[in-house]
Amino acid sequence: MNNKTTILLVDDEVKITSVLDAYLRKNGYITLVADNGKTAIELFANNEVSLIVLDLMLPDISGEEICKQLRSKSRVPIIMLTAKSEEIDLIDGLSIGADDYITKPFSPRAVIAKIEAVLRRANGDELISVPISFANGLLSIDFQNNIVKKQGNVINLTPTEYKLLKTMAKAPGRIFTREQLITFALGDDYDGFDRSIDTYIKSIRSKIEPDRKKPMFVLTVHGLGYKFSSDIMG
Repeated sequence: MNNKTTILLVDDEVKITSVLDAYLRKNGYITLVADNGKTAIELFANNEVSLIVLDLMLPDISGEEICKQLRSKSRVPIIMLTAKSEEIDLIDGLSIGADDYITKPFSPRAVIAKIEAVLRRANGDELISVPISFANGLLSIDFQNNIVKKQGNVINLTPTEYKLLKTMAKAPGRIFTREQLITFALGDDYDGFDRSIDTYIKSIRSKIEPDRKKPMFVLTVHGLGYKFSSDIMG
């Protein structure tokens, strides 16, 4: 593991942070530890953090609020820790910008595996050197050369459509709100309305989906936004 990979651990349970801290350091990571939201935000602002493991319940600022604050200015990967296993809690966490979640109790080894998976996903531009195929080759995306193919044939996406598709496809299963898609995919230069994203998604589906009325790649998460399916890899 690259010794410049810094993980920020945020949890008010000392037993959890001490175990994770020791295990991460043993596996070659640099760690920073915070037991409250205020300290976490300060550590993030003053250090080059590669990934954050963030507890949902903190004594001062909630994990959701911290996630929202960080997402407004950074794409740093965030893994939420939660004792709540109800699906709605997990969906809410992902919808505010978390990249993944881990429910308590957990093993340190499972956390390491999750961290490495999220880091690989976040660093996709550097790590993905060959086209990635979905649904047994029905769709393929070459992230390095910005080429999308459907059944082997190149699809002509507009620059905006490609940016939106790329952002979602590089994080399968993650829910993006319209605002997040604008921020992460299109940037500050975009001057359209949030609802314009729906029009772009409709156009993307018409080009990549076998049946745009029953999409298998770009899915709608009602009341939240959109996600690229995580069930069609390979």
